[in-house]
Amino acid sequence: MASIRNRASTLAALLVLLGLTFWGAISPAVADPLDDALAGFTTDKYDDTEKAIQGVVATAAPTGKAIFEALAAGRLVFDPESKSVLIKDAAGKLTLAKTGEAAPADLASRPLKTVRANNRIRRAVEAASGAFELQDPNPRKRIDAARAVFKSRDPAALKAIETALATEKDAAAKEALQQARAAIILGKADAPEADRVAAADLVADVGDQDALAALRSLPPGSPQTVKDAADAGIASIERWLSVANAFQDVTFGVALGSVLLLAAIGLAITFGVMGVINMAHGEMVMIGAYTTFLTQRLIHSYLPAIDGASLIIAIPAAFVVAGAVGVLIERTVIRFLYGRPLETLLATWGVSLILQQAVRTMFGPTNQAVSTPEWLQGSVSLMGVSLNWNRVAIVLFALGVFFALLLLLKRTSLGLKVRAVTQNRRMAASMGIRTPWVDAMTFGLGSGVAGIAGVALSQIDNVSPNLGQSYIIDSFLVVVFGGVGNLWGTLVGAMTIGVANKLLEPWAGAVLGKIILLVAIILFIQKKPRGLFALKGRFVDA
Repeated sequence: MASIRNRASTLAALLVLLGLTFWGAISPAVADPLDDALAGFTTDKYDDTEKAIQGVVATAAPTGKAIFEALAAGRLVFDPESKSVLIKDAAGKLTLAKTGEAAPADLASRPLKTVRANNRIRRAVEAASGAFELQDPNPRKRIDAARAVFKSRDPAALKAIETALATEKDAAAKEALQQARAAIILGKADAPEADRVAAADLVADVGDQDALAALRSLPPGSPQTVKDAADAGIASIERWLSVANAFQDVTFGVALGSVLLLAAIGLAITFGVMGVINMAHGEMVMIGAYTTFLTQRLIHSYLPAIDGASLIIAIPAAFVVAGAVGVLIERTVIRFLYGRPLETLLATWGVSLILQQAVRTMFGPTNQAVSTPEWLQGSVSLMGVSLNWNRVAIVLFALGVFFALLLLLKRTSLGLKVRAVTQNRRMAASMGIRTPWVDAMTFGLGSGVAGIAGVALSQIDNVSPNLGQSYIIDSFLVVVFGGVGNLWGTLVGAMTIGVANKLLEPWAGAVLGKIILLVAIILFIQKKPRGLFALKGRFVDA
C-alpha cells in the first residue's frame, strides 16, 4: 500500500509539473489586449491607428488619457524595431505608453517615429478622450465628455458609457450619458429594433445640429420603423432650429444694436444741441479703444494684482481722455463754424484724418491686442443659442450708459441747460445760460460717451486706427432715423437697424441687406423728415 501511495504521489507531482510546463509554454501566446491595441500605433496606417484608439478605450487602460493627449499633440512615438509605443512630454521625457513608467535608456536613445494624425484621427481622439473623462469627479466635465461621445457616436465608447451610467448620481450628467448611449445604439445595425426606435426619440429630444447629424446617418438597411422614427425626429429638430435661428438672429441684432447705440448716443447729443455734423466722432470711439489698450498694458506691467479689473478702470479713463479731446476740438475748430453744417462736416473730416494719422504714428498701423478678462469669457445657452458673455455684457452696458445719460439730462443742472439750448438757443442765452460753455460741455460729453463705446468695442472688434470708420455711417443713420437729439429715438433706431440688419443677412446677404436697409430708411425720411421721435420747441420747429 505504501508503494502504491508513493507511486500515486510521484504521478501527481509529474502531472503538476507537466501542467506548469504546458502553461508556461502557452502563456506567452495569450496576447494582452492592451498590447494588441498599442501595436496598431506602430503600423503607420490611419485605419490601424483608429482601431488602436478604440482598443485603448475598450481596455480602459490607466494610461489611456495620457496616450490620447500625446497623440493629439503629436507627442506619441514608437520604436520601429521593438514596436514599443512611448509618450513624450513637453520637456522631451519618454515614458512607456503601456505602464507610464520611464522608458529604458537604450530605448530612448533609438530613432523614434511619431504616430501620425489627420482630422479623422483627431475626431476619434476627441471621442476617446471623452470616454476616459466619464468618471471625472466634476459633473461638468462628465457632461462635456458625454457630449463628445454623443457627437462622435463611437461604438467603442458604449461600454464606458454604460459603466458610467450605472454609477451616475447627477441628473444632468445622467441625461447626457443616456443621450450619448442612444446616439451609439441608433447607429448600431445589430441593436434590437425597439431599442433603436427609442434611441431615435431620445436623440431627437437633444434638438441640435449634432442630433440632426446622428438621425441622418442611419446605417444602410435599417428597419422602416427606425427610419420613420428618425424622420419624425429630423422634422421636429428642423422646426425647432428654424425658431432657434430666428431667435439667434434677433439676439445678434440686439447685440449689434447695442454697439450702434453706444457709438451713436454721443453723436445724437452733439448733433441735436449744436447742429454739428461731426465726422470725427468715430475717432473718439477709436481713442477710447486705445485708452483701454494702454490702461490694460500699464496695469499688467505695474499692478498685475488688479489685472482683472483693468477693463473697469478703462471706462472712466476712456471717458476723460476722449471727452478732453472733444472739448479741445470744440474750442479750437467747431466754435468758429456754428450755423454752417457743411463746413463743420469738412472740418471734422479733416480732424478725423489727423487723429487717425496721429494714432498710426504712435501705435503703428497694425491691430493692438486687448485681452478679455476672465470674468467675461465663456458663454451662456438660451433657447439653444450660445451667447458669449462679452456680448451680453455689452448689451447691459449700453443700456446702463443710456439710462445714466437719460438721468443726467433729466435730473441735473447741465441736463436742464442742454435741453434748453436744444429747444431754443436764443431764448436760453437771454435767460443767462452761457451757450458756448454748454456747447463745449455737450461736445465733451458726447465725445466721452463715444470713448466709453470704444472700451466695449475693444472686446469684439480690432483695435486699429480705422476702428471708428466702421461705425460712423451707421451712427448717423441711427440718429437721423430715431430723431435728432432724442435719446429714446436713438435707442429705438439702434435696435431697429441692428435687428433688421441681422434678419436681412441670411437671405439677402450682408451687402444687399445693408442696401435694402439704407433704401428703406431713405424712404422713411421722405415721409418723416424729423425721424421717429422729433424734438419739440420753437428753435427746432423753426
